Amino acid sequence: MNIERLRKIIKYSDANRCDMDSKLKNFYSFAGMSSDLEVLNIMQIVRPSFQKKGYLVFEIPFADKEIGALCYKGDALGYIVLNTSLPKVNINFALCHELFHVFYQETEFRPKVEFANDCYYEHEEEYAANLFAGMLLMPEAGFRFMYNKFKQESGNEEMDTIIRLMNYYQAPYMAVLIRCYELDLPGDDSITEELLNVEQSSIRERFIDLWLDDSILDATNKDDYIHLKVEVQRFGGECIRDSYINERTLKKVLQNMQSLYYEIRGE
Repeated sequence: MNIERLRKIIKYSDANRCDMDSKLKNFYSFAGMSSDLEVLNIMQIVRPSFQKKGYLVFEIPFADKEIGALCYKGDALGYIVLNTSLPKVNINFALCHELFHVFYQETEFRPKVEFANDCYYEHEEEYAANLFAGMLLMPEAGFRFMYNKFKQESGNEEMDTIIRLMNYYQAPYMAVLIRCYELDLPGDDSITEELLNVEQSSIRERFIDLWLDDSILDATNKDDYIHLKVEVQRFGGECIRDSYINERTLKKVLQNMQSLYYEIRGE
């Protein structure tokens, strides 16, 4: 990412922060939470909210590490499939990003592939989803406090401050950096190409040097397929008992699921 792209993102954030704050409060109310609280386990909070909206969220390690998530909305249910071949920080952000699309996207939600990178596509709904995700993962009041705390602990070193914030909020480097500038914490004159284009290897080195949990930079490889299969079998059994489908239909569904699963995993 270059400096001009970052400034464009910050400009969008400034213009839309009030509207997004209203959407966040709406989501907190929907989830039965106070907007003053930081979300310590985003999956635990978000998954039931997706279910209320008719979406199942599950995690599978993909063979393709360029894909962050697969999103599909059928006649009855929608599905958000997260790629656990990616680091935990990326999965957290992708989950919050998709939350915006499901809850607040103005155009019709359509099946799509979400790619896992830091490009921040030049599309208003993608800018909005990223802004929402950043605000949900890193609430303003707490983020300001932790930024100042970590800045002091880092001897005013900006890079180390961002790394500590990554670890604390379990969010991607670029998302944390953008959040810092959305809240004007470092100051516009401190934007440097060095901060914008840091290598992943350098991030891990700083995690290790600072005694932080670098496992959040690794793939989780969590696989929900067996749990999903059990749920489909259970629900299918109920449908057979109520004469909505027959056993042959359920068997075909399970076969198709398995074929798709093997394809996603590259097996």
